[in-house]
Amino acid sequence: MSHPFYQHRRILIASLVGTTIEFYDFYIYATAAALVFGPLFFPAESPSAQLMLSFLSFGLAFLARPVGAILFGHFGDRIGRKSTLVASLLLMGISTLLIAFLPTYATAGWIAPLLLCTLRFGQGLGLGGEWGGAALLAVEYAPPGWGARFGMIPQLGAPIGFIAANGLFLLLGTALSETDFAAWGWRIPFLTSAILVGLGLWVRLKINETPEFTRALAKDPPIPVPIGELIRKHAAITFAGTFTVVACFAIFYLSTAFALAHGTTTLGYDRELFLLTQLAAILFLAIGIVLSGIRADQHHANQVLVWGCAATIILGLIFGPALGAGSLWLVWMVLSLALFIMGFVYGPLGVWLPSLFPPRIRYTGISVAFNLGGILGGALAPLAAQALNDAGGTSFVGLYLTMAGIFSLAGLKMARRLAPNKA
Repeated sequence: MSHPFYQHRRILIASLVGTTIEFYDFYIYATAAALVFGPLFFPAESPSAQLMLSFLSFGLAFLARPVGAILFGHFGDRIGRKSTLVASLLLMGISTLLIAFLPTYATAGWIAPLLLCTLRFGQGLGLGGEWGGAALLAVEYAPPGWGARFGMIPQLGAPIGFIAANGLFLLLGTALSETDFAAWGWRIPFLTSAILVGLGLWVRLKINETPEFTRALAKDPPIPVPIGELIRKHAAITFAGTFTVVACFAIFYLSTAFALAHGTTTLGYDRELFLLTQLAAILFLAIGIVLSGIRADQHHANQVLVWGCAATIILGLIFGPALGAGSLWLVWMVLSLALFIMGFVYGPLGVWLPSLFPPRIRYTGISVAFNLGGILGGALAPLAAQALNDAGGTSFVGLYLTMAGIFSLAGLKMARRLAPNKA
């Protein structure tokens, strides 16, 4: 008998490609927001104010994601995972592509930031339905005992998408002057996303519906309004899932978007050198995801998440001081450690969150929990970190991570109490 990964390779590729595009699209925006969007789209009195306005536009997609979670979750639980994943990928891809053609504030005035924020909202709307469907595509095909290892495959889209996005920005930074990069070079990563979206659509149109959803649909008709059912009967467990997700988003965006902005401005590091440092650190996220997936099948996803949350709490105490210490080697070490820990609070979510909900509302349930957690952990992270840094330096920034770890640990405890046999 062939290896389960090989046997289901098309399904796993289809789940991986979507989350890869998700993180690629999200991170090219995060990188552009940290490097160029402030002066290009947001006139303000100081560079710090411009950066905060730029990070506010970045956070807008997180507000759109729960809306997308409800919208795509509705159709994902009623008509199926496959069709919904195709639609979410199209919306996400078109919104990202159009950002490449936007005018700047200098040429279009207030219309420029309005259009940017509108497309950012559309990007977040599509992303709201992407992760949940990709996770279910993998987990609902998983053989017995392979749930966490199948569930970790879409999670690997985070480091792959990051490497693609950061690598492209690194190449552009070395090939173009600062003037050319600010004038037109930043548009190239947004144009390139069209190639990835085309590949994703090609793969997803060739797959079948998940067997678990097909069985659930054959047994009972779909629920008319899945979000209504979720609120009436599963609100508490959804909140527990939301809190559990906070830590992974906080680690990722403090280690990437905020660290890049801080490293290339306040600390004065060369942009290409710092991008290379982050590329080297992101490999530890992939290692953490793989190890956590293996351990979660050996033990339990909940136990691995507990380890990760406890490590996040400790990480927050050293993250800020290490980031501001003035040594690039120390910065690389703390970013590598942070992203390795993220693997343990992110990798097991692919199997853990679906275990909390029945198949008929599972797409809606995990999408809402994941994306609400993204608001608390991701949307506010760069903005809050910038404000904390302005108030008391980088030593304050790590406190956000400590609080995120406490939130996620509380979510795990709440989930175990509400669903002891699942969480």
